[in-house]
Amino acid sequence: MLARAAIISRGITTQRLSKNITLYLNEAAPASSEHQTPAPVHTKPLLLMLPWLGSRPQAVSKYCEIYFRTGFDVLMVESEVKEFLWPRWGLEYGERILEVLQSEHFVSRPLLVHAFSVGGYTFAQLLVHVSQDTEKYQGLTQRIRGHVYDSLVVGSLEKMAIGLGKTVFPNWEKLVKRVSLAYFGIFKQQTVDYFNTSIDVFRNTPVTAPALFFFCENDPMSDPRAMEELIDLWRERGMDVTAKKWDDSTHAGHMKKHPQEYLSTLDTFLQTLSITPLKAKM
Repeated sequence: MLARAAIISRGITTQRLSKNITLYLNEAAPASSEHQTPAPVHTKPLLLMLPWLGSRPQAVSKYCEIYFRTGFDVLMVESEVKEFLWPRWGLEYGERILEVLQSEHFVSRPLLVHAFSVGGYTFAQLLVHVSQDTEKYQGLTQRIRGHVYDSLVVGSLEKMAIGLGKTVFPNWEKLVKRVSLAYFGIFKQQTVDYFNTSIDVFRNTPVTAPALFFFCENDPMSDPRAMEELIDLWRERGMDVTAKKWDDSTHAGHMKKHPQEYLSTLDTFLQTLSITPLKAKM
């Protein structure tokens, strides 16, 4: 669980909604327009942030600050490795997230999704439920004005196993990879089959809002060719997709390694969505 004190800044208050789900309320006016009347709560944009496994509070807080400065509240939804290792639990978690997003406090608010690494998997689990009842969740998909994916874990099952080793047990990376692949093989119906369903749903996502991808050529957990294939598929479906790729970068660390390019790309993307109450500089 994130240490809340590492994220809270002036004008930010928190509400714990449930285990691993925390709302950060931005009650301060952005610096660029201190005298502007704040947007009504029911229309104020909400960021659904899905961080990477093992993310540190100080690292995540830097992304939160970006959205605080542009007028968002932030709904932080953290994932646990058990939800990945046993996808049924991940699906249950996805349903809980949907209940929160459909609650009275959020049901009318425009949404932006920003998912890092395995956070994209968590969002895919949410989409599985949406795809099974598109009428029920039509309002939700229409409220999602954009989605951002940073270091999405895509490619082979081996990439997933590598990701587990690097993020959960880095000192035992090779062993975790071997054990994970064996585990996936033994429990194929309970794991791999669920993964494939989630991948299919994500590729044919019911969320057709503009999307932004950050990725690189040398990410051991993300196959750049698979990323480009997904981007091409979404573009063929008529979706507006922006992609920023680096030859050399770091998994879930693109902003740290390439801060100017990252922030500029994200800023331009947000401005095109017309979702923020203010066009504040990042």
